[in-house]
Amino acid sequence: VPACVQNTAVDADGSRAQSAPQQVQMTQMAQTNQMVPMPQMDLPRTQLRAGRARMQVQIASTAHQLQTGLMHRREMPADEGMLFVFPQAGVQCFWMKNTLLPLTAAFIAADGTIVNLADMQPLSEQNHCSAQPVPYVLEMHQGWFKRQGIRPGMKVRDAQGHLFKAVR
Repeated sequence: VPACVQNTAVDADGSRAQSAPQQVQMTQMAQTNQMVPMPQMDLPRTQLRAGRARMQVQIASTAHQLQTGLMHRREMPADEGMLFVFPQAGVQCFWMKNTLLPLTAAFIAADGTIVNLADMQPLSEQNHCSAQPVPYVLEMHQGWFKRQGIRPGMKVRDAQGHLFKAVR
């Protein structure tokens, strides 16, 4: 919605001179004093591997990080994604509200086994759920797992060995 702004300048003699009104575009967000949503870019990172593929991932583990995920992200490098680490295993369901990139979610068991994969469309509110309780979900660009030959039953590992503990 355009707004009219009057600019005032001060002449050399100290008197004020009025300039012609200018048309200035204001966003709906600015008019309502709402914060412009920003993507999460500063989360902790780690390297994961599955088969021969390696990926750099941000780790979302707090309630806010888990809820926000990859929302509002306009771009992401090809071999980068986000690993969601939940406090306990459960049937995890994801949707794509406010998520602009098409993604594939890998639902991962505690030992790193990929349980199932789900392709998700941008801005969709359709739920995509794990086939069984899992503590991890890995989101990558849609089609990334397929291009790498990664499928359910395969294992995901982290370079440091801190995630994906063997089930005893």
